[in-house]
Amino acid sequence: MKVTITVNREPRTLDLDPRTTLLDALREHLRLTGSKKGCDHGQCGACTVLVNGLRINACLSLAVMHDGDEVLTIEGVGTPDKLHPLQQAFLTEDAFQCGYCTPGQICSALGMLSEIEAGWPSQAADDVSARPAFSDDEIRERMSGNICRCSAYPQIVEAIKRYARDEALEP
Repeated sequence: MKVTITVNREPRTLDLDPRTTLLDALREHLRLTGSKKGCDHGQCGACTVLVNGLRINACLSLAVMHDGDEVLTIEGVGTPDKLHPLQQAFLTEDAFQCGYCTPGQICSALGMLSEIEAGWPSQAADDVSARPAFSDDEIRERMSGNICRCSAYPQIVEAIKRYARDEALEP
């Protein structure tokens, strides 16, 4: 089945088995291996990408569902020569050890910050009608779908806060 997906700002047409996940299309067909296959059940977040600006687990989504969509993977966030400021914050705060979860953490953090900016409530909110607070608890709750087996969680929170502060995203 033919599907055209804009991946990292470049339209890509693929001929896929309709059962192919978005993760497998990215990794196996487009050779974009930054998004990791961790659990293949949507429980670890290593495969997190942004689709039309929203974060999803690519292992749980069929590629054919994204015909015409825009997908941003870690390869489209920054380059080795020009890191995205969030990638730099992860380096500065030492927010990784083995690095396996880092691409998903970074994509998820970008999506999470957009959710806060849009005013979407989370489970951490005391008042769902109020603007979300930018707090450690809010960050932890919103990032809870991304597992770090090395337990770099405090540094991940600090990296997200550094990026938000440096980019003037904090309210």
